[in-house]
Amino acid sequence: MEPGAFVRAGFLMLTPQWLDQLRSRVTLSALIGRTTRLQKAGREYKACCPFHNEKTPSFTVNDEKGFYHCFGCGAHGDAIRWMTDHQGLSFVDAVKELAAEAGMDVPAPDPRAARAAEKRDTLHDVMNAAQDWFARNLASPEGEAARVYLATRGFAAHTVARFGFGYAPEGRQAMKEALSRFPEAMLIEAGLRIEVENRDPYDRFRGRLMLPIEDARGRVIAFGGRILAKGKTDAPKYLNSPDTPLFDKGRTLYNLHRAAPAARQSGRMIVVEGYMDVIAMAAAGIAECVAPLGTALTENQIELLWRHVETPILCFDGDAAGQRAAMRAVSRALPLLRPAHSLRIVRLPEGLDPDDLIRAKGARAMEDLLAGARGLVDVLWEFERDALPLVTPEAKAGLKARLLAHVDAIQNPDIAGLYRRDLLDRYSEFAFPRRENRWQQGGGQGNARPKGSQRGAWNGRPPPAPSSPESIDRLRRRFDAARGSGARDALSAAVLAGLIRWPAQLARHAEALARTPGLDPRFTALLDCCDAMDTLESGELATILSKIGLEVPAAAEYSGLRFSFLHSEAGEEQAASDLTQAIDLLVQRPVLESALAQATARFESELSEEAFAEQQRLLKRKLEFDDRLRQMATRQAGS
Repeated sequence: MEPGAFVRAGFLMLTPQWLDQLRSRVTLSALIGRTTRLQKAGREYKACCPFHNEKTPSFTVNDEKGFYHCFGCGAHGDAIRWMTDHQGLSFVDAVKELAAEAGMDVPAPDPRAARAAEKRDTLHDVMNAAQDWFARNLASPEGEAARVYLATRGFAAHTVARFGFGYAPEGRQAMKEALSRFPEAMLIEAGLRIEVENRDPYDRFRGRLMLPIEDARGRVIAFGGRILAKGKTDAPKYLNSPDTPLFDKGRTLYNLHRAAPAARQSGRMIVVEGYMDVIAMAAAGIAECVAPLGTALTENQIELLWRHVETPILCFDGDAAGQRAAMRAVSRALPLLRPAHSLRIVRLPEGLDPDDLIRAKGARAMEDLLAGARGLVDVLWEFERDALPLVTPEAKAGLKARLLAHVDAIQNPDIAGLYRRDLLDRYSEFAFPRRENRWQQGGGQGNARPKGSQRGAWNGRPPPAPSSPESIDRLRRRFDAARGSGARDALSAAVLAGLIRWPAQLARHAEALARTPGLDPRFTALLDCCDAMDTLESGELATILSKIGLEVPAAAEYSGLRFSFLHSEAGEEQAASDLTQAIDLLVQRPVLESALAQATARFESELSEEAFAEQQRLLKRKLEFDDRLRQMATRQAGS
């Protein structure tokens, strides 16, 4: 090849820095304005979208941020993307044209990449020849079994032709003979033949219905084959090409080249488990559908989906395997989450795949399921809640630990904080159901004492206001009885001060605090106030504590713990989130300390390796707990 051909083929040494400089030299509105009528709208421009028909402008161009976006069809990109998607240029041609206008020199081509591409081009020739051979075989007498199978699936002739179905005959050397013009080494490198030491190479695909796997440009890069003969238990039902210079299964999504244009129109992308599901969905009119290739959805595939839509829909079978696949995808997505980018999950009825559902109930039933796709936080909560029986305190604590482990995997701090708050709210409602106030407003049955209520005397009358002399005396007696039974420390003082400052949070955490042993006795007074009043005021709580001889926690009591909920500038939403985390630590601490004390006593009495390992495990958790407390207080103080 001539050196210039390498440039035309696209093997330029284009660094991200050079591409950023190119984008910065292009005025996007001027570029798009050549073919699209733009109207100034504040700091942006707007127009009717050039990618789909519309009457009301939903297409915007932002020169400062360097991108265009359509709120109707989801088209999004920069100057280079405009040239490729709208003007129809290849990436390299788009770069060259923009560079010429910007007065920038295009970097020299990379000879090594050119040599690799020359090799890829020849492998593309092999794959195209293989696809043509498979398609001819399907129409031949040998392909009758494959044609019968396709008929049972209900695939029309145009669907069979559109997706390129073919047939691989049984012979171990059939492909070698059919593609004899290519060296056998190329057939092996393309994944079409298998080389085994001390044996003759043989065809990978034999006696299978074949499907081409194409890249984003629609070029055949691999194949998938479904076995047709019954009773072959030693052979996999579905077989895909191995990774080759053309094909990386972890970075490829089946049908993306067809689904991407459809996704720009519908604004959604649907991921199903296999390529036969993709074809069944397409035959039902749902074209924006892709599938991974024999593996769980990978991080690279998630990023690939996000290039087209912000919230793809993952559609999994309703059986246990489908649920596990969904959770694997969720686990891989959590560290990648960023603002506006997430996943939604659809779970099919148990025992049905997309093809079964569509054939049984029609495409409308599938559309209804897709419309009800669940968000990641809902799926996480329901999966972990239902994973194990939750009948003991230890099991409930395990649920909380699993939820927080998922939160810890999220790298974006804002999203992690929101997930933590949402999941802890759900956990609190589940583990500590909100108690009814023992005295409700009004008469009749509203004055009945709720079943199981333990604290305080009951005489059939609503209690006096918390600040009345009668209530003050009662609270003082209860505090005198509790005096000395609870420990004072910095964390308890900080939480007390936070609850007094934000009294609306007291009812939310009352149950968890009431069940926690060894707390500062001042919590008793606050919890009794929570029982007696639906609406609490910060000043009233401070007054009640003072009247029964208790001081409001001073800053000296919690010096070093500068939680955000203790500062006047804190907003209510942030204060509520941080207070929840602090109370979570307060509730966990006595359980952890008790377990550690028991493990230490067991080790001292047994001196066994098992007892030592348990003590060390709990000691490590205690150190992690202390470190978490320090980090949280410091982080919140600086936020």
